[in-house]
Formats: sequence, C-alpha cells, structure tokens
Amino acid sequence: MKLLIDSFWRSALYCLYPRVIGLSVLPLVLIVALSGILGYLYWDTAVTFVRAWLDASDWLDTVWRWFEEVGLPDLKTVVAPLLVIFAFTPLVVVASLLAVSFMMTPALTRMVAERRFVGLQRKHGGSLLLSLWWTFFSLVLALGALVLTLPMWLVPPLALLLPAFIWGWLTYRVMAFDVLAEFASADERHTLMARHRMSFLGMGVVTGLMGAAPSLVWASGALFAAAFVILVPVAIWIYTLVFAFSSLWFAHFGLDALQALRDEPRQASVDEVLPSAPAVSGASARNTARLEAGQPGPDDDITDVVARPKP
Repeated sequence: MKLLIDSFWRSALYCLYPRVIGLSVLPLVLIVALSGILGYLYWDTAVTFVRAWLDASDWLDTVWRWFEEVGLPDLKTVVAPLLVIFAFTPLVVVASLLAVSFMMTPALTRMVAERRFVGLQRKHGGSLLLSLWWTFFSLVLALGALVLTLPMWLVPPLALLLPAFIWGWLTYRVMAFDVLAEFASADERHTLMARHRMSFLGMGVVTGLMGAAPSLVWASGALFAAAFVILVPVAIWIYTLVFAFSSLWFAHFGLDALQALRDEPRQASVDEVLPSAPAVSGASARNTARLEAGQPGPDDDITDVVARPKP
C-alpha cells in the first residue's frame, strides 16, 4: 500500500512537468496535421462523392422538400461537408491517440528512470513485436469477457462493476507490460506481475474510471452543438492527460518494485555474511556480575560460589 500511494502522488506531480504537458498536447498537433493533409488531398473528392450519394437517394427527396418548405433550401449543400467531417474525425482521433500511446509510455518510463532510478539496468525483456502481440491478445480476451458477461449487465450493480473490472484488467496488462518491457527481463516481468497482481489491477480500475471523464465532454458536445468544435479538442486533451498519468503511475510503481526485486539477493547475501553475535540479556549480565563478586545467583549452587576464589 505504501508503494501504491507513493507512486500515485509522484505521478500526479510529474503531470505538471512541461515535458508531460507537451506529450499530452501532441495528439492535438497530430490531429491538425492529419486533418490538413487529408483535407488538402481528398476534401473535394469526398464531398462530391457524398453529395452524389445524397442526390441518388430517393427517400431523401421528401426530407429535402420539407427543408425547402420551412425556409432552408440550401441545407442540402451543408449536409455533405458535415457528413464527411463526422465520418473522418473519429478515424483521425483514434489514429493520433494510438500513435501517441506507443510513444508516450516508453518516453515517460525513461523519464522516471532517469530521475529516480539512474543505475537501473535495462534487460530488454520485451520487444515491440511482443508488445503488439500482448496488447492484441489482451484486447481480444477483454472483448470476449465483455461479450460473455453481457447478460449480467441486467443486474444494476454488475452493470457498473463488470466493465470497470474488465477494462481495469486490460489496462494493467498493457501498461505493466509496456513499462517493464525495456527494463525487466522476462522472468522478472512474470514475477512482478504475479506478485503485484492485485495492486496492478487496482491501478487499472482507477485509471480506467478516470478515462471515462472525457465521455462527459463528448456528451456535452452532443448537447451543445455550437461548442462541439471546442469541446472535442478539450476531451481529447483530457483523455491524453489521463493516459499520461496512467503511464507515470505504472512506471513509478513498476520500476520501484523492480529495483526492490533486484535488491533482494543482495540483501540476503549481506545478512549471511554479517556475523551473528549472541545477545546478552539483562538478567545474564546481572548473574555474571554476581558470580564475579562471589555472590550466589538465583540459579547457582552455593557450594560453587564458596569454592570459587575471590577476585
């Protein structure tokens, strides 16, 4: 519990570092760059295609005539660009977040190692290919668990607990692996993930619940369409900042636990080398003083004391 709390407040403080804030803003930069490139290359083609599809839809003719009757004859020309934006925005956001996730966790783990664990040896127990496979396999297991537990969601308490537990399990599996991949060997990683399984799971559940915070902003964007353009970047930034905190929390906890694991054999060897001096209790010291003075102690035979020469 001490390690859990210590790593939590250290991660919260690290989120104030300019480097962490810069990494949290990186998805917004990527989104703007990707949007600009895609818009320059494919905007006219996409809008023309969507507009032709709208014109070819017979069931939409009634809708367009109704809009013309209520005084919105040009709405048809606005719908096509909006559909293109709504279709490509989620793809751009997901691609940017995935790119940042693969860059952020290793970068933040190295930052923690440079500041707190300078002499920690890198044993490279996990490669990038193994990390991708581990993430994909864990995601498949999590989705399978979600599908199997869907009937249980009809019970109100389980509807709240099961998704948090499953996504927390997925978060701990992916985060713990990515944090330990560079610094721990395969055996050390297995040992730490088995020894601290409940702590890792608790961290995954907490950070998973924190990751639900941007959904409130998405809901606000759906309700207040006028501020949608502003609320979407805010939601993405909050999500990335939560992701940065999660990476830092797992990095502080995992590297500290790894350092403690490597110190165990060293501490055991020191304990074996140090001589064990017999402890002398207060009663034994008093009995020794009596014997030296020629006085009988409570456990002494009186003949031994008389026969003992005076000092």
